[in-house]
Amino acid sequence: MRNEGYRRPDPRTQPTYQHEPYRSTLRRAPSKTPVPFPHTLSELTGPVYGRDIVCGVEADLTRQHSGEPLGERITVSGRVTDDSGRPVQHSLVEIWQANAAGRYFHRIDQHQAPLDPNFTGAGCVLTDDKGFYRFVTIKPGAYPWLNHHNAWRPAHIHFSLFGPAFATRLITQMYFPGDPLLPHDPIFNSIPDEAARNRLVSKFDLDAAQPEWALAYHFDIVLRGREGTPFEE
Repeated sequence: MRNEGYRRPDPRTQPTYQHEPYRSTLRRAPSKTPVPFPHTLSELTGPVYGRDIVCGVEADLTRQHSGEPLGERITVSGRVTDDSGRPVQHSLVEIWQANAAGRYFHRIDQHQAPLDPNFTGAGCVLTDDKGFYRFVTIKPGAYPWLNHHNAWRPAHIHFSLFGPAFATRLITQMYFPGDPLLPHDPIFNSIPDEAARNRLVSKFDLDAAQPEWALAYHFDIVLRGREGTPFEE
């Protein structure tokens, strides 16, 4: 059977390489048109991360230290599929995020918000046989950045995923519904297509919330294809 590789996404559904309101892209965007390479067998069936690198406890970011982290406890769950709607089994899903005050546990982040000694903001999990994943974490806060006057990033969680091969890696961001900062964020709005932008916004899921413990958000992810989740460039 002939294998034609993965379907390439519609360019309108992905961030533009150069987006003037997002100042960093003016310095790092390619000056020439990228050259597409055909997919070969190594890209389609290449090496993947194995099950043995994830032990399970990393999926709960609120239990990685001796005390409880500050902030609103939430769960984030969803399903990872390929461009044909098939579940991506045993995909390595990694997340990293700011704490409830909007500060990352990283030496470069020195803005005037407190660090939380009980929250370092990183976790990972493998999808199950049906492509499902689930994290327990703290809802991140917004934070200032120096892109433009009075610039604030909306609350978001960074995702990195691997599909059935390294060529199907996706790095993206998940946002929260109703965030008033979304219309003002040049990273979110660097995606030309409105429907594609909206695929980065999670859905509040009251049915999955746990009474007196945590609210819940649902975020499905599609690796590659015309309905693919937009990449973070």
